[in-house]
Amino acid sequence: MSQNNHKVEYTTVSIPKPLAEKIKERMKGTGFSSVSAYVTYVLRQVLSSIEEEERNKQAFTKEEEEQVKQRLRDLGYLD
Repeated sequence: MSQNNHKVEYTTVSIPKPLAEKIKERMKGTGFSSVSAYVTYVLRQVLSSIEEEERNKQAFTKEEEEQVKQRLRDLGYLD
């Protein structure tokens, strides 16, 4: 049986002490063992949400796209 030896590297991020204290209060009862673990979880959630919003963004809805195409056809720009 092979073990998964993916080692995650970490870096240090400094935050103001008052913010760290607020985070400690907020994480009570969550099961997180450290501010670092909690902040990592929250940042992953935020980034995931932003990335999903970006994937779902479209310049035009399908209906708007069809209207633009039809207008371009009417003007002779598209066949």
